Amino acid sequence: MTRDQMITHLLEANAVALIAALHGHHPFGAVLVGPDGKILMRQGNIDTVHHAETELARRAAVAYAPEYLWTCTLVSTGEPCAMCSGTLYWANIGRLVYGFEEGALLEMTADHPENPTMSLSSRQVLQSGQKKIEVHGPFHEVEDELLAPHRDFWRR
Repeated sequence: MTRDQMITHLLEANAVALIAALHGHHPFGAVLVGPDGKILMRQGNIDTVHHAETELARRAAVAYAPEYLWTCTLVSTGEPCAMCSGTLYWANIGRLVYGFEEGALLEMTADHPENPTMSLSSRQVLQSGQKKIEVHGPFHEVEDELLAPHRDFWRR
């Protein structure tokens, strides 16, 4: 997947995040991209425990064989937390692409009770496992656009 393709998929994940926010959910979005570059699944955030990436990885693990998922990419607007990174790992999804780092989100959310961020990068979580999962991100050229839905949401 080229950098331009990754950015295109990040913007699609952001469209999912905007829809989630319209329904009162946290403004995170994720898409699962197959080896041919087509989007297989979309998922918005539901709540503090049902993150977009976790729900997408769980659904994918039910729908597709582990060998196929190894050729797929999970694309997320934000850097997946430890829970989401672990779920991606166990679902056997072979590549992660994310738009902005957890630290950028922490600057906006501070100690918001619905988003108690952790200082544990997705790379650190994934490197702790036995599989070599590719990680690409952040993408600073679209970071502002991906963070935009969060600016007002976390002030409520």
